[in-house]
Amino acid sequence: MRFVLSRYCLLLAAAWCPQFVHANSIRLATYNLNNYLVMDRHVGAVWRPSYPKPEAAKTIIRQVIKQALPDILAVQEIGTLPFLEELRGDLAQEGLDYPYAIHLSGADQVRHVAVLSKFPPMAVVKHNDLDFKYQNGRKRVKRGMLELSFERSDGSVFKLFVVHLKSRWSDVQADPESQQRRSREAEACRNRIIERSYDLGVTDFMVVGDFNDHPTSATLRRFYRKGDFDIGALVPASDSRGEQWTYFYHKQVVYSLVDGFVVSGSLAPQIVAGAGHIVDISGVLLGSDHRLVYLDLAGPELVDVD
Repeated sequence: MRFVLSRYCLLLAAAWCPQFVHANSIRLATYNLNNYLVMDRHVGAVWRPSYPKPEAAKTIIRQVIKQALPDILAVQEIGTLPFLEELRGDLAQEGLDYPYAIHLSGADQVRHVAVLSKFPPMAVVKHNDLDFKYQNGRKRVKRGMLELSFERSDGSVFKLFVVHLKSRWSDVQADPESQQRRSREAEACRNRIIERSYDLGVTDFMVVGDFNDHPTSATLRRFYRKGDFDIGALVPASDSRGEQWTYFYHKQVVYSLVDGFVVSGSLAPQIVAGAGHIVDISGVLLGSDHRLVYLDLAGPELVDVD
């Protein structure tokens, strides 16, 4: 834990050092949309079976995205592909166009991860085969993992891995809050990330999404190290008031930091100002119980491979 805290503090300190913003920087964001799909839900004080996400909430979500203006947006808790296309179409009507949409269907047939991008990925791999030993059998990583590769102007490759790990809800008495299952999901994703990055000679990558756990948890530590092998570090992020939470659990009135970016060692120096940002516009929690996190990446430009 001392290693994790020291890495986190070093990155946090770097956030206060003014740096030149690279003219060719790109902006990446991650946002859990909180059930952007049809489901049984409360709308105000009324229980609505099989009801879509209310339009007022969708409007706030679009306002949040437009506040950040990301070039590449990773989302969690989106429904099937038509829901992603709806969001993309609504954003386009409001002046924010994403020509590329990538959607992943995992073991969870309800909630999915996806990416909207202004840049064309040179390769997409949908990791919906990840599994792990759990209790007396094996389980699949519920939402899988999405891998996108982008070519940069110097010929190098930058990779983006998008995850949405198991929530803290559990019906397994031996695993309260699903801590063991979530850590095992992280291990399965981590091992695949190493195979798809370092083992292939690609050192510039980031893992983004909703980790459903705090920065020093066993879950996040899986992405920082494997034994003596240093993998990456969490990029600190804060809002305009300096607050660092990304998720509000209304039932217990708890604010926590569960969303963000883990970046590889070679990529960390390219994070502008060494830190990320959390969007905190008025009414942000009316759109989702999560807040959007974004950062700017300098270095060689992404290229159009179309």
